[in-house]
Amino acid sequence: MHYKFKTKPFAHQLKALEMSWDKKVFAYFMEMGTGKSKVLIDNISMLYDKGHINGVLIVAPKGVYKNWFDSEIPTHMADHVEKTMVLWEATISKTKEKELNNLFKSSDDLHILIMNVESFSTKKGKQFAEKFLSCHKTLMAIDESTTIKNPEAIRTKTILNLGLNVKYKRILTGSPVTKSPLDLFTQCYFLDPWLLDHQSYYSFKTRYAVLKQVNISGRMIHLVVGYRNLGELSDKLKPFSYRVLKDDCLDLPPKTFMKRTIQLSLEQRKVYDQMKKMALAVLNGKMVTTATVLTQLMRLHQITCGHFKSDDGDIQVLKNERLDELLDVLDEVEGKAVIWAYYRYDIEIIVEAIKKRYGDNSVVTYYGDTSTDDRQKAIKLIQNPNSPVRFIVGTPQTGGYGITLTGASTMIYYSNGYDLEKRQQSEARIDRIGQEKPMTYIDIIAEDTVDEKIVNALRKKVDIASKVMGEELKAWI
Repeated sequence: MHYKFKTKPFAHQLKALEMSWDKKVFAYFMEMGTGKSKVLIDNISMLYDKGHINGVLIVAPKGVYKNWFDSEIPTHMADHVEKTMVLWEATISKTKEKELNNLFKSSDDLHILIMNVESFSTKKGKQFAEKFLSCHKTLMAIDESTTIKNPEAIRTKTILNLGLNVKYKRILTGSPVTKSPLDLFTQCYFLDPWLLDHQSYYSFKTRYAVLKQVNISGRMIHLVVGYRNLGELSDKLKPFSYRVLKDDCLDLPPKTFMKRTIQLSLEQRKVYDQMKKMALAVLNGKMVTTATVLTQLMRLHQITCGHFKSDDGDIQVLKNERLDELLDVLDEVEGKAVIWAYYRYDIEIIVEAIKKRYGDNSVVTYYGDTSTDDRQKAIKLIQNPNSPVRFIVGTPQTGGYGITLTGASTMIYYSNGYDLEKRQQSEARIDRIGQEKPMTYIDIIAEDTVDEKIVNALRKKVDIASKVMGEELKAWI
């Protein structure tokens, strides 16, 4: 069809669109960094141009749903598409209520509602989505659709029910199978209950899993001990899906930068605000130097990472979203990844969480506590494509210099320091001779905090310690 792109698509994106643009249901199984968001946005514009839809509901995880509103849609949606776009928020102010009501005004605009997947566990979120879907000819899309892989979760049941009467549906994920092929059932059921020829999760599991009956505390339970008929399952997916890996994309840019945003928990926000008051009290009335401000800045930064040092030197842990967000990102990663964290405590909890989810042999470390021998072993294991090690966790202070980690093409900054040289050096660990894949860099950022200011400065290549004056830094607090 004739369609004017706002941003030029890569060859694999064009192929995805050719396969999907006019289909009622479709799955974009495209690896992180291959640009699946753009494909969906162009698909939406095409369907709108043809008069097939006038509403869009995008459901995404908490860490990325704002990106759709702030950058993805403004960057990629065709200029000729007149749109009314609203971001759902749990707390609805008078202004937000007015914005949401605009979605129901009679107009030729494309009405776009963006919601986070967690809101479907709430009555308010479910009812609003229901109302929106009933008022428009809608396309409903689930970004990172593995968030609905659990058939027992409230949000999964809600989304499956809401999707039953929606004409156009899309799912997007870089990794449709995070733990087992059974993850596919609810994702595909959302698109169409008949796609996989199984009406229930139980019958699907019986067909594709090897089950063993075991007696646990007097109860007979069916445990999954393996999988079968996977060739058949793969064939069933082909007519309504497109799978692409970074390896398959010859024209991708060498580097893609992404961000995942998190919010402070109530507990974190309370401690953060207290520390902010104390920091300003320390700095007010004094001759402000960059060094004194940086000390206060990093105290606040530590709180955004979910912990702080009390007066007696003990680490106090705060409820926070950062580790959960990292694990969500890792579920989408194909192949190996480097994870950088600024604080020793972060490394310890990251390693523990990865071992719990992916097994003891899946992760190695490279930081102050890693012995010289273990450091060398860690590099060999991450560089060896046949080793079970998928993740290396370290600090840019220790692992950011001189070593080669090209066995990985994804790099995740769990937390950042303020030193530009360390950031640039650490980025270069996967960007060396021997790297054969396009690289993806992901920052996890706590919204409306110093964390955001630090990452923005680093991305603009600003050396905070030497180029930002004390008074200017004070305004960051």
